Amino acid sequence: MSKPASDGQSAEVEAMIRSANAKRKAGNAIDSAREFDSVLARAPNHPSALHGRARLALARGESDALKWFDKALKADPGNADLWLGKAQALDVAGDAAGAMIIARQICEQAPGFIVGLEFLAGLRLAQGDADFAQDFYLAAKRVPQDPNIPAAHADILAGLAQTAAAAKIAQEARKRFPNETHFALLEAANASASGQLDRADTIFEGLSDERPSRLLQEARHQVRAQRYEKAENLLEKVLSKDPWNIAAWALFGVVWRVIGDERSDWLHEQKGLVQMRPLEGRAELIDDATQTLKKLHENSVMPLNQSLRGGTQTRGVLFHRHEPVLAELHTAIQVTLESYRRELPDEDKTHPLLRLTQAQWALAGSWSVRLVGGRTGTPKPLDHHAAHIHPAGIVSSALYCAVPDAATCEKTRQGWLELGRPPTDLAVDLDPICVLKPVKGHLALFPSTLYHGTTPFASTAQEERITTAFDVVALNSR
Repeated sequence: MSKPASDGQSAEVEAMIRSANAKRKAGNAIDSAREFDSVLARAPNHPSALHGRARLALARGESDALKWFDKALKADPGNADLWLGKAQALDVAGDAAGAMIIARQICEQAPGFIVGLEFLAGLRLAQGDADFAQDFYLAAKRVPQDPNIPAAHADILAGLAQTAAAAKIAQEARKRFPNETHFALLEAANASASGQLDRADTIFEGLSDERPSRLLQEARHQVRAQRYEKAENLLEKVLSKDPWNIAAWALFGVVWRVIGDERSDWLHEQKGLVQMRPLEGRAELIDDATQTLKKLHENSVMPLNQSLRGGTQTRGVLFHRHEPVLAELHTAIQVTLESYRRELPDEDKTHPLLRLTQAQWALAGSWSVRLVGGRTGTPKPLDHHAAHIHPAGIVSSALYCAVPDAATCEKTRQGWLELGRPPTDLAVDLDPICVLKPVKGHLALFPSTLYHGTTPFASTAQEERITTAFDVVALNSR
């Protein structure tokens, strides 16, 4: 029988767990796993260590992730996040039915557990359920005093362009939670996006909130209403509070193009801002990485609250996974990114990207997307990306890993990358600034302030168009 740990040993173990969790959240998976394993060698049944190690196994795509969650649940059987993790691990392993059973149980027993509701909605969406968000209604009835449920419900619907339904949810929540001012903004933003401009006007006029998030939503509304001077004034206010707000700069880019302001050229059309570069790695790397990506996509789904419409997207952070070929791909991308930066225009302290040409850059967020052909004549929409931006980064990307014949045709332009076409909800009729043809083994790089999407991929053959994408951030800069 082992001796219980002393207070000193317990304090040391807790410090190691905190360090391991910090490394896990920072994306340092190898060191995090090493520290968790060291803790578990000393305290095999420590609940927090087992929890962290299970989450790490899932994030890295380790084959024994499900076993880790079972171990953690044995030590802490009432932990909702662990049950959610087990459901997620089952889903990754291809057991969607098992994941659904657990997800339903979680939402029945903990109806206010938002991430559980979101996961269940994602499972329903993957099964083609038109009423994929139904559990939010049930949860709101069971916990009527919780404003977070309708807020998340509206966001889920808006993320898939169901903005009229999202506005209705927000309107009902405004009545139930009159002191929660967030719902007025949520209703106004979604009413505007769904074309109900008069309704949105009335709500925005009653808002006194001066936070950038509110001002930005009203600026989008003013663009839809073709009141471009008002939109500019609101965006100036946003930048006065948050000078490098990517979403505000992106909307400025749209407004400047509409009114013919030459600053639109300065923002997005300087030579070198948009580049298509061959990946700087060994010749076989793309093919080897693509084989791994194809396996990941076998059990991947279309995510909630993303730009993807149809197709599948890998879960979690791609470059946090354990596969060596993905680590090699990560390194090759970083090398190519440095070449992109060296060929950018001169440093410009007033430009949202060019001000950072001398800063340290890093990848934040990474994923792979598969668009699939062969669905012509079905009721499903053709796979594509709706126009969007990535407001958390400074540079956005698309690395072409699998490019079928249908995506290379100059005439049909299926699955081509459009840069500069505004989102449909803005109701602005602008052509793309440029359209990039997919080229296998090449990396498209462009400012994150530039709206981007893809043309529909509508091949009549069962073909796959596979990309890897990521965001770039500048470290230690504002």
